[in-house]
Amino acid sequence: MSLLLSIVMPAYNEEECIELVVRQWCDLLDRQFPTDNTRLIVINDGSRDKTGAILDSIKERYPKLMVVHQPNGGHGNAVVNGYRQAVALDSEYVFQTDSDDQFVTADFEKLWAKRNQSDFILGYREVRHDATARLWITRVLRGSIALIYGTYIMDSNIPFRLIRGSFLRKLLAQLPTPTPFAPNIFLAVMAKKAGNETFDIPITHKERETGTVSIMNWKLLKVCMQSFAELAQFRLELGSKVKALRSEPATASSAQRTVNN
Repeated sequence: MSLLLSIVMPAYNEEECIELVVRQWCDLLDRQFPTDNTRLIVINDGSRDKTGAILDSIKERYPKLMVVHQPNGGHGNAVVNGYRQAVALDSEYVFQTDSDDQFVTADFEKLWAKRNQSDFILGYREVRHDATARLWITRVLRGSIALIYGTYIMDSNIPFRLIRGSFLRKLLAQLPTPTPFAPNIFLAVMAKKAGNETFDIPITHKERETGTVSIMNWKLLKVCMQSFAELAQFRLELGSKVKALRSEPATASSAQRTVNN
């Protein structure tokens, strides 16, 4: 059975809020998509607290919840694993968000309303409640992408994005190996360079009330430098990657945009 929508959600050490977040997103699926053609795919990324046990204990309560346990591989690895699970389920649309309760489900509709206008739609954190170091890195990253790739994306790494499943399948085939630290950035860059309008829709970002940030400031600089190096290296491959994306047959939404234009 193919699905209309899969929501991909990585989770790591979120025992304090994971049940609440699952309930919020499952409630949204039940309200907006009452038939059994949607799933919430939670990737438990080797949590060391009770996150995995809580997810297993609530599965029967939420029929649309699908729990995948994996050894700890980092946020990016968990996201890509979730994407691959969604593609394997033949999901027409794939939405990705995080499990830390910093987003509101109501903003999903802003992206969903534009699903026929683009294969790859991004939100952006209009007011971002994160540590100063993270805010600074986001600004540097935005400028670096504009400089390296000649394209401007407000929030290239945001975990609040809607992707057409057939296009995501093609993007994953072009993703560098091994999986980069922040694969969402690479997917956003490829989608933008392939001609997709990302829209960059403003969404709410709440202050974190539970848990702890898995990457502290002293590690953040190291992974930031790693990401920049990966992005610079990827520039050499981007042309062929984008050409492969554009050479594939157009999806329904792409074809419709051609007719409309």
